[in-house]
Amino acid sequence: MGNSRPALARRAVSRGKIIIAGLLVIILTLTVVFGLSAYVGWNLTHPERQALDANPGTLGLAYQNVSFKSRVDGLTLKGWLIPAAGSRKTVIFAHGYGENRLNNGVPILPIARHLADTGYNILMFDFRGHGESEGNLTSVGQYEVRDLLGAIDFVAAQPELNEQIILFGFSMGASTAIMASSREPEVDAVIADSPFADLYAYLGENLSVWSGLPSFPFKPAFLIVTPLITGLKPDSVSPQREIPLLNGRPLLLIHGDQDVDVPMANSENLLLAYPEAKLIRFPGGTHVRSYRANPALYLEIVDAFLDSVKPYGSSQ
Repeated sequence: MGNSRPALARRAVSRGKIIIAGLLVIILTLTVVFGLSAYVGWNLTHPERQALDANPGTLGLAYQNVSFKSRVDGLTLKGWLIPAAGSRKTVIFAHGYGENRLNNGVPILPIARHLADTGYNILMFDFRGHGESEGNLTSVGQYEVRDLLGAIDFVAAQPELNEQIILFGFSMGASTAIMASSREPEVDAVIADSPFADLYAYLGENLSVWSGLPSFPFKPAFLIVTPLITGLKPDSVSPQREIPLLNGRPLLLIHGDQDVDVPMANSENLLLAYPEAKLIRFPGGTHVRSYRANPALYLEIVDAFLDSVKPYGSSQ
């Protein structure tokens, strides 16, 4: 009995050390997880700007350098206007995350040339924090929708451009185009190539595609810490939620059937939310690479859709 108390004390000290060591491991693990998540979140919302390495003149097109303000916060956005003689119909392009108005991965410029040749004025511009536009935060649609609404305002204010306004977006730009047109009745139709349906749900399922980190434990940490350090609110970016406000306007969804970055299910969910849309499951297309997979078929699909578009309200 005389030795029991020291033995108990030693065991208590040992247990205390184990508990402290365990707490230190937990604290260190959380620090690493949240630290890495913060680092990745900051980098993803501040992608490196891509320099413009071509312009419409490269393909023999006349163009004008233009600038306009984003709606709400008034950032200066830079772009090109490619006029089509005698036409008052305009296509506004919306590029993808981390790209610029050229979106060379698509690429946009030859598509723009084709549409200009077929009688559409073209507006190509850089979202905030991209190319030559102001801003230093990329919000994957949360604030970019203001930029696209500013582009619509720019076109709508010019009678020689605004008889028909079409939005044509890719990836982030595609999702942003759906939200912008849902908020702005000046838009007559939308073409959305490889959109995500809901940013919060998308990040929850596919964060590792962009971050390179395993989903657990980094997904919950990323979704907690990134809004705190950047102001990004993924749950506010939901084309699927806003899409019914298109109110019958034409929407063409193009999605590569080999897309693993933004899976086909995203466009299928958008179609469920807006049955008036048309979904083309493009054979052999990866993420925003359907044009590259088969340019002739891609342009044929786009042309057929545009030929069917009427000014919004003309049949109301």
